[in-house]
Amino acid sequence: MITGLYASLLIPIYFLLTWRVIAYRRSNKIGLGDAGDKSLLKRIRAQGNFIETVPLALVLMAMIEIQDGAPIGLHIMGVNIVIARAAHAYGFSSSPPKHQLRTLGMGLTLASIAAAGVWLFVLAVRG
Repeated sequence: MITGLYASLLIPIYFLLTWRVIAYRRSNKIGLGDAGDKSLLKRIRAQGNFIETVPLALVLMAMIEIQDGAPIGLHIMGVNIVIARAAHAYGFSSSPPKHQLRTLGMGLTLASIAAAGVWLFVLAVRG
C-alpha cells in the first residue's frame, strides 16, 4: 500500500516533534498549556501544525489509492508531503525560524492536499 509507505516515513517526524514538546515540558516543569513560555508554544505549534495537516493528506491519499489512482501520482504526492512536513518542522523549529523552509513546507502541503481534492473529484465524476 503506497499510502502506508508514506505514513511510515512521516511517523519519525511526528515522534520528533512530540518528543520536543514532552522533553521541554519535563525540563521546565510545565504540565498543561504553555505557561506563557514562547519556546514551548513554538514547539506545541510545530507539532500541532503537523497533526492538523498530515492526517487529511494521508486520508486523501488512501481514498485515491482505494479508487485505483495512478501509483506514480501517489508517490509524487507522498514524497511532496514528506519533504513538506520535514521542511516545515525544521524551518518552524529552528531558532531563529527559517521562514523560507516553513513557507515551502506549507506550500507543498497545501498544494498536495488541493491536488488530492481535485484528483478525488475527477475520480468521482468518472465513476
